[in-house]
Parts: sequence; structure tokens; C-alpha cells
Amino acid sequence: MKSIHILPLLLLLITGCQRHNMDLRDKTPEEKLNILDVKIRHDKKNARLYAQRAEVFLELDRVNDAINDLGRATSLDNDNPDYLMRLGDAYFRNGNVDRSYESLQRALELKPDDKEIILKLGEIAFYSRDYDRALDHLTQVTAKDANNRTALFMKSFIYKEKGDTASAVTLLDKICSLHPDYAPAFEELGMLYAARRSPLAAEYYATALRLDPDNDNVRYGLAMYHQSLGRYEQAEAIYKEIIEHNENAPDAWHNRGYIQLFHYGDYELAIDYFTHAIACDTAYVEAFVNRAVAYELSGDNARAREDYQHALQLRPDFQPAIDGASRLH
Repeated sequence: MKSIHILPLLLLLITGCQRHNMDLRDKTPEEKLNILDVKIRHDKKNARLYAQRAEVFLELDRVNDAINDLGRATSLDNDNPDYLMRLGDAYFRNGNVDRSYESLQRALELKPDDKEIILKLGEIAFYSRDYDRALDHLTQVTAKDANNRTALFMKSFIYKEKGDTASAVTLLDKICSLHPDYAPAFEELGMLYAARRSPLAAEYYATALRLDPDNDNVRYGLAMYHQSLGRYEQAEAIYKEIIEHNENAPDAWHNRGYIQLFHYGDYELAIDYFTHAIACDTAYVEAFVNRAVAYELSGDNARAREDYQHALQLRPDFQPAIDGASRLH
């Protein structure tokens, strides 16, 4: 079985301030650039104009140009923490974590108690998997705002990654009490209780789905929970529902094949489902290997050998493929 989890996006670092003049509000990005270019030519020392143009560049995904303009803005007005914050955002969007952190630290020096800046510093450390530093920043945020949802959620995830699931559950319970419409917290609790094989998992997943009916990641987690407990009919029904929402769902197809192969012994149907998974993801090593097993058990060694070899081309160190290829050598 293949398990997936996508961490939900927390505080969107790259949302634009959109501090545009009224005469830019209804313009296209290209029109905004033309207007701002003219204004800057006539007023080259105006930091605000560079910051405005940077926002347009970010809107157009021209991040390097935005960084250049925000650099000019901060040079012209080096006491403006907002420009430094946006520069940190742009660097982070460009993958330059060190420069992002440096810009935000400079902003924090200008506004030492600013919760938003500290939270962004925590976020950068969080996404960089520097969990100790992230916890330090996030704890500063929760010391100022004990109910800050974003900080609490990131802290819960860090505790989970560090193996302290009890602390993670405590924080997630708090988030659910404070923010009963926040689906990601219920989804996380579903996963944590599923790992414990607790019936609470189904309840939390159900709440997450009620709050976010289109979230197939939650459905997948619930299906995996049922499958882990041997409730194959429930799991199969949910995987089928996922595929009805989106036929390009390789993990749902794969797990349907896994159930047919290893629990019902229907090799033909398993092969069909694994083939669908491979059509969705042509680098799906587990699907190639499990289809090879199905071919092997059904007596089609030639096709089984072909699939094992293909899996080894994708991942030469994948032991199930090595073992299968050795059996049929």
C-alpha cells in the first residue's frame, strides 16, 4: 500500500499587499507596469513606486525583477519594515531561504514585537525543516497570542515529526475547539488516530470531509484506515469514490489493485487496476512490481519479468523488484 499526505498550506507567504494607487486598481498587470515605469522614470527616488512595481512583478511571477525592485525600495527607505518583509517573501518564493531569513530579521530589528514577522520567520524555518528554530519563533508567537491558529498548527506538525504525538494531539484538539471550521486540524487528528488504529480516526476524517467535501486526501486517509483494519469493502468503496471525482488518481487505483491481489486473489482485476495506476503515473514503481506479482501468480512469467525489469530501471535498489527479477531469472 502507498500512503500519501500533503501538508495543507498554512500562512501564504506570497500574498500580495496590493498597495496600488487607485488609478491602477482596474488595470491589467501589463498596464500597471507601463504606468509605474513612467512614474519611476519621473521619480527615481520614490521607494513606494518600486514596491508597487514589485507587487506587479510578483503577480506576473517575475520574482527576480520583484527582488530587484524591493531591494531598491529598501535602499531608498531602509527604515520601512514592510518592504523588508516583502523582500523576505520574494526571496523565499525564489528558494533563497538564507536571504529571506536575513531580510525578515532586519524587519524584526525595526519592529521587535511584530507578531507577523516572527510568524514568518517561524514559517521559513518550518518549511526548511529546521524544527528547533521554528519552534523557538512559533513559541514567541503563541506567547503573544495563545490562540494563533497558524502557529499552533505548525507546532503540532513539528511535534508529530519529532515523535511527540501526545503534544501534537493536545495542540490539534485545542485548534479544533477554537476553530471548529478548520478542516486541516481534523484531518491531522484523523491521521494520528488512524496510526493508533483508533475508531476516533473515522470520526475526525468524517468531520474533515464535512468541512471540506472536495478533499480527496481525506478520503484517501479514511480508505487507508479501513484497509489497515481489514475493512476491504469500505476501503474499496472510498477508493472508487475518489476515482469518480478524478480518474487520474494513481494511488486509489493502486490500492484497489492491492486489495484484489492480496486479499481477494482476483489477479485479472488486480492487473487492470495496476495498469490504470501506471497510466496515471508511468514512474509508479510499486504498481509495476505489484502488477508483476499478479502476472507471476497468474502464470504469465514473461510479462511479470518485463514489469520487474521496468521497475528496476526506475529504481535499481528496490528490493521487491530485485527479488522478483531473481525468481524469474
